[in-house]
Amino acid sequence: MLRVAKPEEYQAAHSSRETSDNEDDDDRIDDDEQTWITWFCSLKGSEFFVEVDEAWMEDDFNLHGLSSVVPNYEYALDLILDRDSDVQFSEEQAEMIQASAEMLYGLIHARYILTARGLEQMLDKYNNQDFGTCPRVFCEGQMLLPVGLSDLPRQSTVKLYCARCQDLYHPRFSKHAKIDGAYFGTTFPHLFQQIYPELIPPRPRFNYVPRVFGFKIHKSSREVLQARAPNKEEFD
Repeated sequence: MLRVAKPEEYQAAHSSRETSDNEDDDDRIDDDEQTWITWFCSLKGSEFFVEVDEAWMEDDFNLHGLSSVVPNYEYALDLILDRDSDVQFSEEQAEMIQASAEMLYGLIHARYILTARGLEQMLDKYNNQDFGTCPRVFCEGQMLLPVGLSDLPRQSTVKLYCARCQDLYHPRFSKHAKIDGAYFGTTFPHLFQQIYPELIPPRPRFNYVPRVFGFKIHKSSREVLQARAPNKEEFD
């Protein structure tokens, strides 16, 4: 199998580590052995991802159907699995294969986190609050889980699911805002709760009640006020 050269930032990371005066020989050996998967998951913005087990990825059954979805599938898989080759590609070709590798890894990741081992790894991230906490005041810091609105790539970005209020939120940081939701899929947070039912939180104890001078606003007042509001189109 052929493998495209790793991107420049990957090579630069290795070069800087190898030449650092502060590292000992053991550290240099570890850096030399860093895999593409470890490198990718350590990138800024990849904090939501876990490292997929390479042995699991080597099983063609687990990757069934992805070759028809991801362009440059074979080259991308070779890159992810660090399969050696002396074949050289142009800079443009290398960028295309790198993009395909990231897409392929994301779709593989969505399948892997539904396995027993993948769920355990995501549990560790959940307990570390790597996915953040619910911004809703009455959810009292409930930890979130990533979810996609579609299992197909390039349909929507990842959202964060709160099991307490059962609603979705955008990621807090912009570095996570562009992650494809298909890299986590529509099933993960709900399967997670079935596997770890002890983590299912109770519904919020309180709900916000709008008041004016201490009096509750009647539910029907919203419709009445909207009906009284001037039509904006009349002023256009």
